[in-house]
Amino acid sequence: MNFLRKILFPFAILYGFITSIRNFLFDFGILKSYSFPIPVIAVGNLSVGGTGKTPQIEYLTRLLSHQYQIATLSRGYKRKSEGFVLANETSNAEILGDEPFQFYKKFPNIQVAVDANRKNGIEQLLSLSNKPDIILLDDAFQHRKVKAGFYILLTAYNDLFINDFMLPTGNLRESRSGAKRADMIIVTKSPRDISELEQNKIKKLLLRANDKQADVFFTYIDYDDKIYSNNKTLNVNEVKTVDKLLVAGIAKPESFFAYLQSENDECLIYPDHHHFLEKDIIDIKEKAKNKIIITTEKDFVRLSEKLKSDNLFYLPIKSSFVNNEDDFDKKIINYVNKNLKINNI
Repeated sequence: MNFLRKILFPFAILYGFITSIRNFLFDFGILKSYSFPIPVIAVGNLSVGGTGKTPQIEYLTRLLSHQYQIATLSRGYKRKSEGFVLANETSNAEILGDEPFQFYKKFPNIQVAVDANRKNGIEQLLSLSNKPDIILLDDAFQHRKVKAGFYILLTAYNDLFINDFMLPTGNLRESRSGAKRADMIIVTKSPRDISELEQNKIKKLLLRANDKQADVFFTYIDYDDKIYSNNKTLNVNEVKTVDKLLVAGIAKPESFFAYLQSENDECLIYPDHHHFLEKDIIDIKEKAKNKIIITTEKDFVRLSEKLKSDNLFYLPIKSSFVNNEDDFDKKIINYVNKNLKINNI
């Protein structure tokens, strides 16, 4: 695969050229970007998959939803519906997509919407009688048709965008220079004990691509100490030594397996955002027999509709800051309050 990616390097140059032209047209107003009279925070990345967008959106939701009416807007990747959809009690993962449905199940007091056309999605949300105070755009860093008020760029510790190449040679969806739009950069999936020296070294590398000298933060994936089914909770320590089946359909499942796996466990890996077919369900049942099945929270919202089992559990995760969490919170709240005040004058 690495060899194939290398010989496709000319296509990476072509793809980079095309995306650079597109960004140039937006930067100079030849293609129009639309702003809105509401705080809009875009969370995204330059690369494909696996940077931790979902736990970051959830962090922002927990931070802001106690004081403001929050809406999340995603494209609804691999959903079977079209156009603008606002989540309600009839929604499921097939209608919304797995991540938006996870938001809806986890945060019942917020509005969750999907629309591939983010401009239309925002307009639809603002036309509601109970319109939101703040909109969180999920995976919208490259969606230039909407000009967000605040951009958060995510990059994974083991796959920094500054060391990557354009598709198909690397994993970048646009060139590293796209980082100049970021108001904040978060290095996700960092070691919990990353030193201040290493943090400063990485900051210097990342800020070479950012004109704003954005704030750089470091987060790690924090796993829950419990697993959950629809009607039961177990301590992780209780199940770590028990034979079980681990199932994951996410971009980079290695840390999920490492956190739970014991010697006799079997792991089933599916593509990211996988729609589980009947043959998959049969395979899972055959391999599980009477074992506990543990999956990711994102997979659970899809699997639980098709695999009716008291032995099906999920492990929640959240994004936690290595340090300077209060600084992050203050910067987000200051942006929100400032823009709400401006727009209410």
